[in-house]
Amino acid sequence: MSARDEVLGRVRDALAGVSPAVAVPAAPRAPDRGDLVALFAERVADYRAVVTRCASADLATAVADALAGARAVVPPGLGLDVAGSVVDDGLTAAELDALDAVVTRARVGIAETGTIVLDHAPDQGRRAISLVPDLHVCIVDASQVVADVPDAIALLDPARPLTWISGPSATSDIELDRVEGVHGPRTLHVLLVG
Repeated sequence: MSARDEVLGRVRDALAGVSPAVAVPAAPRAPDRGDLVALFAERVADYRAVVTRCASADLATAVADALAGARAVVPPGLGLDVAGSVVDDGLTAAELDALDAVVTRARVGIAETGTIVLDHAPDQGRRAISLVPDLHVCIVDASQVVADVPDAIALLDPARPLTWISGPSATSDIELDRVEGVHGPRTLHVLLVG
C-alpha cells in the first residue's frame, strides 16, 4: 500500500457515516445594469483600453484603423482578412516578438468587470500570440457581452485554457509607479461589433 492509498483510506474511514454537505445556495445576482454593451464599453475604457464601436460591415476598416500600419499576427481561424498580417502557424517567441500586434476574437465579454475572456479557439489562437505582441486588437461581438462573472463561467469550458484580460498588461513597483506591458500587451484596443 502506498502512502497515498493509506491517507485516502484514512479519509474514507473518517467520513464513513457523515451525511453529504448541504446544497450551496446560488450566488446573488447583480442588479439589472441596463445596457450591458454600454456598461462593458465603459468598464473596458476604465482600464485604459481603447474601445471602438463599429458595425459588422465596418469591421475590416476598424481593424485596419486600430493597427495603423502595425505588422500583425492573426490566428488561423480569425475569419477576417487583415492586410499585411502573418497567420500564426506556430511562430516562435522571437518571431512573435518581431511583430507589433495581434488581432483576435474573444469568447465572452463581462460587462460588470470590463473583462474579456479568450478560450483560445481557432478564432483566438494559442495563448502566446495574445501575450507577446505589444498591441492586442480584440474583436468582441455585442452578443457575447454578459452581465457578470457567473454568467461568463456558465458559457466557458473549464477544460479549455482561459485568458482573462482586464485592460492592458500593467504592474506597479514599490513606489506605485505604473508600468504597462510587462506581462503582455502594452495596449489593448477592443473593437465592439454591433
